[in-house]
Amino acid sequence: MQLRLLKYIALVCVSNRGFITFVSFQRLFFFFLVAFINISPQLPDGQDLPLPPVILGELGKDPQNPTVCFYGHVDVQPAKKEDGWKTDPYTLTEINGNLYGRGATDNKGPVLAWINAVETFRAMPVNFKFVIEGMEEAGSLGLEKLLEEENHCFFSDVDYIVISDNLWLSNKKPALTYGSRGNACFFVEVECGDKDLHSGTFGGIIHEPMTDLIALLDSLVDPTGRIQIPGIYDSVTALMEEERKLYESIEFDLEEHKKNSGVKKFLYGTKEEILLHLWRYPSLSIHGIEGAFHEPGIKTVIPAKVIGKFSIRQCLLAPHRLTPKVVMEHLEGVFSKRNSPNKLKVSMPLGAKPWLADVNDPLFKAARRAIKTAFGEDPDFIRDGSTVPVARMFQTITQKNVMMFPIGAADDGEHSQNEKISRHNYIEGTKVFAAFFLEISKLHRHLHKTSNTETNN
Repeated sequence: MQLRLLKYIALVCVSNRGFITFVSFQRLFFFFLVAFINISPQLPDGQDLPLPPVILGELGKDPQNPTVCFYGHVDVQPAKKEDGWKTDPYTLTEINGNLYGRGATDNKGPVLAWINAVETFRAMPVNFKFVIEGMEEAGSLGLEKLLEEENHCFFSDVDYIVISDNLWLSNKKPALTYGSRGNACFFVEVECGDKDLHSGTFGGIIHEPMTDLIALLDSLVDPTGRIQIPGIYDSVTALMEEERKLYESIEFDLEEHKKNSGVKKFLYGTKEEILLHLWRYPSLSIHGIEGAFHEPGIKTVIPAKVIGKFSIRQCLLAPHRLTPKVVMEHLEGVFSKRNSPNKLKVSMPLGAKPWLADVNDPLFKAARRAIKTAFGEDPDFIRDGSTVPVARMFQTITQKNVMMFPIGAADDGEHSQNEKISRHNYIEGTKVFAAFFLEISKLHRHLHKTSNTETNN
């Protein structure tokens, strides 16, 4: 089985350069029991759609030890040197203490840091399992079905699930992530006929679809960024005092964030307001219009059909509040007031739920102590403004405690040109994972001892 794993890794390295070779894989994997799980779905014609298998591995079966399962992925976003890379994106290159390469921080570096940490122990203080997939950047196709199938087998003895597939909020201060926003993507389509028209022949005498669509999109959000769909903000769960205090100590450089984004001014002027609107409150972004003329030059055409695309990101919501129906009713109401004879169609092709964990969970306490040991300071407890479907997926299906434990810095540039992870973060990240194993083991034994004492009493 180990030989098959090495062959698979070699195949990935040669065929699509999906791995960056930080260290020898043969040295890392020789002690794992690993299995390849085929997740290739069947096409309508009966043929299998070839997808990379999911790798399941485990080490240790001591019933006295907690079982920690690590999730990571080894697929990456496309990259070419001509996109603006200073180095070959698929050749790991160290410059001034940074390791540059596609996937360095998302997610090959953290995956190897975890395996390096496991390798440091002669006797593991925890039972270790891992799930490594090759389809995360394409939506983790097939993973949900696999988790459901393995829930009462591979995951039956798992106590904790840890994901290291995100970044710190700061360039220097470590962080633990306890939540991410959900995302609902919408299409709003307006159609007047079956063909494009000349604006000289028909302009001024028809209801143009683009005019209707612009009005609909303009009704979604005002100039201050506030969403105009009724009930959106009523649905947000209340900000508790315990959570509010977490924001006070978070390290967040407003000017550095502006520099990273390339803008001169944000909608809000304080750290607390920025973080609340990144993590807790809904945001609506308009992404584009399909069917409209968008190439250089002039084309005096009236498109027959245009499709506006927007998304709403949101944190945990009160039940039955933000639904596709609420958004559709708003757009239909705006459209009806225009008295347009055009056809309106609103759809939600994609929806991903938010994820939230309890920062008082033993998992977070152990990680906090590990970070204090490795980095010499307490971490920030942060949320992620983006959507991390895999965290919610693991938590919902397995009903296990899930935590996101990043080691990459805010300026690592995942999905961007010149992606990197610093040598310091890679090495200290390995140390912090090793320290985490020790801490979760000690905490688990303490909880087990306390539970037995209470039972006896």
